[in-house]
Amino acid sequence: MAIRIGILGYGNLGRGVECAIRQNPDMELKAVFTRRNPGEVKILTQTAQVCHVDEAARWTDRLDVMVLCGGSATDLPAQTPEYARLFNVVDSFDTHAKIPEHFANVDAAAREGGKTAVISVGWDPGMFSLNRMYASAILPQGRDYTFWGRGVSQGHSDAIRRIAGVKDAKQYTIPVADALDAVRAGKDPELTTRQKHTRECFVVPREGADLAKIEEEIKNMPNYFADYDTTVHFISEEELKRDHSGIPHGGFVLRSGSTGWEQEHRHLIEYSLKLDSNPEFTASVLVAYARAAYRLSGEGSHGCKTVFDIAPAYLSARSGEELRAALL
Repeated sequence: MAIRIGILGYGNLGRGVECAIRQNPDMELKAVFTRRNPGEVKILTQTAQVCHVDEAARWTDRLDVMVLCGGSATDLPAQTPEYARLFNVVDSFDTHAKIPEHFANVDAAAREGGKTAVISVGWDPGMFSLNRMYASAILPQGRDYTFWGRGVSQGHSDAIRRIAGVKDAKQYTIPVADALDAVRAGKDPELTTRQKHTRECFVVPREGADLAKIEEEIKNMPNYFADYDTTVHFISEEELKRDHSGIPHGGFVLRSGSTGWEQEHRHLIEYSLKLDSNPEFTASVLVAYARAAYRLSGEGSHGCKTVFDIAPAYLSARSGEELRAALL
């Protein structure tokens, strides 16, 4: 029997999850839950229903896993504990500093409901987290480096759009080439935030807006741009749609380390991603971990999990025998 999936939230990530389910024959999308009017939400899967979020509790016996596709700022801190009492759940919570608190809240809720929850699933946190862990375990004498981009930061783009006088905007995070080259050369550089990444902004101003004031506000925005070398380009709405309509992203995780009695031999581990669509790739990771959540729940392993707690074989639709023959 196919794993029965529900999707909570139908934005870019929710649509990506729907597409990913289509590529996994052992899964079936049963329902999409939305805060909007269900009659106005058009999905691609003809056999699935569109329901209001208020109806979700009625689906507890009809879903094996609920994939939560809300935002990390305000949605997931409330939604994941709420739904972990009712369903096995997977989320993509990505506020790194708040993950321990989120884990504790979700763990308590999932154990109360006898469910399995997997949090902070995606590429960072997620796949990059795994690579940092593997690399540091293998090379305990060493240093980690993570570079993001070149890609669109949706949170930073939203921050620009909230500035008075801004109609629309896209922001790209770009690794500093010299810094990345120094790590790859085994130089183990000490890098500040400014030395690792730059930020490039493409801004559509409203008619009559004060461009100098907008640029100054962007460059001095704390927690977003103040610690980076930032370039601001003012462009037309047509140019933004023509040249910046995608949501690409990616990055690199590296660990530079040494082995030997006197640490005389140097090693470099590097993992990289180049993504045409950030939300679609994140969705594909979520769907693989939805399979893991379903399997762990079936084994009675309840409570909250992260990517560190789940063996790789739980992600794959292949059997252990198939994995050993094809990939080991």
